[in-house]
Amino acid sequence: MEISLVPFLSQEDYSHLYTLFPEMDSAFNLNTNTKKRQRKDDEGGGRGNNDGSSGELMKNNNSLQDILASLLLLDEEENREQEKWLMESEQDKATFQVNFKQQSQAMNDYYTQIQDRYSESDELNHLQTKRARLSAVAVAGAASENVGSENSVQPSAGPSASLGQQRRLWVKDRSKDWWDRCNSPDFPEDEFRRSFRMSKATFEMICNKLDSAVTKKNTMLREAIPVRQRVAVCIWRLATGDPLRLVSKRFGLGISTCHKLVLEVCSAIKTVLMPEFLHWPDEGRMKKIKEEFESMSGIQNVGGSMYTTHIPIIAPKVSVAAYFNRRHTERNQKTSYSITVQGVVDPKGVFTDVCIGWPGSMPDEQVLEKSALSKRANTGALKDVWIVGNSGFPLMDWVLVPYTHQNLTWTQHAFNEKIGDIQKVAKEAFGRMKGRWSCLQKRTEVKLQDLPVVLGACCVLHNICEMRNEEMDPGWNSDLFDDEMIPENSIRSAIAVQARDHIAHNLLHHGLAGTSFL
Repeated sequence: MEISLVPFLSQEDYSHLYTLFPEMDSAFNLNTNTKKRQRKDDEGGGRGNNDGSSGELMKNNNSLQDILASLLLLDEEENREQEKWLMESEQDKATFQVNFKQQSQAMNDYYTQIQDRYSESDELNHLQTKRARLSAVAVAGAASENVGSENSVQPSAGPSASLGQQRRLWVKDRSKDWWDRCNSPDFPEDEFRRSFRMSKATFEMICNKLDSAVTKKNTMLREAIPVRQRVAVCIWRLATGDPLRLVSKRFGLGISTCHKLVLEVCSAIKTVLMPEFLHWPDEGRMKKIKEEFESMSGIQNVGGSMYTTHIPIIAPKVSVAAYFNRRHTERNQKTSYSITVQGVVDPKGVFTDVCIGWPGSMPDEQVLEKSALSKRANTGALKDVWIVGNSGFPLMDWVLVPYTHQNLTWTQHAFNEKIGDIQKVAKEAFGRMKGRWSCLQKRTEVKLQDLPVVLGACCVLHNICEMRNEEMDPGWNSDLFDDEMIPENSIRSAIAVQARDHIAHNLLHHGLAGTSFL
């Protein structure tokens, strides 16, 4: 059942009703006079009836006025109740605000007390740790003094006493026999090269250049790890890709220590060696590179061969979809994630530019757009220089790629063969780098944010080995899975289209495309 509200009359409606009373009175009076003239001959009873009807009309008027008065009273009462309700609401609101402020102040005071207690607890823990360290240092000093005094009193204590003097506190005794044999001058050169993917002379050169960056000082509690051992831990880990627990057994160090050493040495390689061994060639070097590529393919002004490879990683905790590699997943029948490494090499396979760390789902053309090489080209630094790429890159004013449409002409087919010869240089360079540093072939234990530093160190070490003509064992070679994708917009410049056609015709008519005209 629905209940509808009774509409109350407004003040204007009341005034309208009041104006109707005089009109009603005049109408009733006129009607009475007319009846009197028509009934002059009637009996006196009729007059009595008229008097009775007028009395009844007056009663009706009085009742209507009573109704209007009651309506006015109800309206006033409703207004008073509404005003009362508004006042009570304002009082409740004010009370609520006061209570809220009090509770907020109490919570803030409680939070401040908790913070103060935590600060006091941290200070107390810091003091206790400091005291414990001081006591440990004092104990170590007293022990060393006692050992020194015993040795001075008993000089013939034997080798056991000297071994006891060299021990340090909280240092676990691990075997270092394997590293001691590798570090010996009598260690065979071939075995050393198989273990570290380089000769002793190259290893010694790297250690000398990194000496100032990785050297640590001895402390009262332990001796610092030598520079040669630090560098060896890093290079052996990159070369074999073995897990850290095996590295720990090989070098007699803790697992966490080995992991720390790998990151520290890789960072030092990036800081110290990269500016010297991996940089964009100057004008003189670029001229030689162009001449070597021209003698190889017959194409002029080629300044580098470009390729992009993928490095497998463990599924990251954030942005998993961005690192998902669909082509590797389909090929290996196993969910794969990767990051990209884009590199430009010279005719000898030495990297002149690298771009590391973009997600594996990103195609080659997008990696190129975000690289420092593209920024260098946009500033005009690659004028009159072609960078040769595969079909995964677009044709641009400075990027030369093969023809990708069907039904190629003989000229276009011959051009693609020459471009393939140049592109093969970069692909083989990446194959040698992955083969020499086996850590690039498997998912590494390094965190995603630290991985670009490790990959950069591998590129620098690859350049050092290539420049020093380090031999590659045939068993080290790694086959690359070419997952290039033809970009949606494979042509970015009409001028580049004309230049590519001109190069193709020039190769054919000058007998550089595998044929000649008599």
